[in-house]
Amino acid sequence: MERSKILVVDDESRMRKLVKDFLVKNDYAVLEAEDGNAALELFYEEKDIDLLILDVMMPGMDGWEVCKEIRKTSKVPIIMLTARGDERDELLGFQLGVDEYISKPFSPRILVARVEAILRRTTGASEDSRVEAGGVVIDKSAHTVMVDGKDVELSFKEFELLSFFMENEGIALSREKILNSVWNYDYFGDARTIDTHVKKLRSKLGEKGDLIQTIWGLGYKFVSKSEK
Repeated sequence: MERSKILVVDDESRMRKLVKDFLVKNDYAVLEAEDGNAALELFYEEKDIDLLILDVMMPGMDGWEVCKEIRKTSKVPIIMLTARGDERDELLGFQLGVDEYISKPFSPRILVARVEAILRRTTGASEDSRVEAGGVVIDKSAHTVMVDGKDVELSFKEFELLSFFMENEGIALSREKILNSVWNYDYFGDARTIDTHVKKLRSKLGEKGDLIQTIWGLGYKFVSKSEK
């Protein structure tokens, strides 16, 4: 079986080596880039990169700019690394389509666990994994979403969140349950991350955004129009 290919982007060679060593030990193929420009060159040259691990603070083109450029043409999963602890940075990352956000210093084992979870969901979907409710159709194998017959572009995390809602249609889901299931049990953020993603998801679904109901004091529930 072909190994998943990961691009690690960080201007600190020590950090790149640390991350690479742990990934290689877990049988991933790893490419390295020391800045944003080199990262974009490698990404477009290789064409088959499965995931990016991207540092925010880099000279020249920083991680935010790299993420913006890549999101113009690709939905490849992106894990953002940062030394900052500012909540605004985390929210900005999610608004740009970042899938995971990890603050330095971090445990390399936790990073590998996040990588494994993301790749398992993006590459391991079954061929018949199609979910439909209320005019919204998710094809997990093709990683596509259609609303009333029209394609809707979602980030990786938005796709995972919508999938989780639809697979649990009619069930009230607490924020803790959503965090554990979509962001994994080792996520260090809080419930505001979910609320930010739900807001963006509702916006992208248009009128169908109303299918995601807020359960005050608890979380959310997906209810198709036929059940209202």
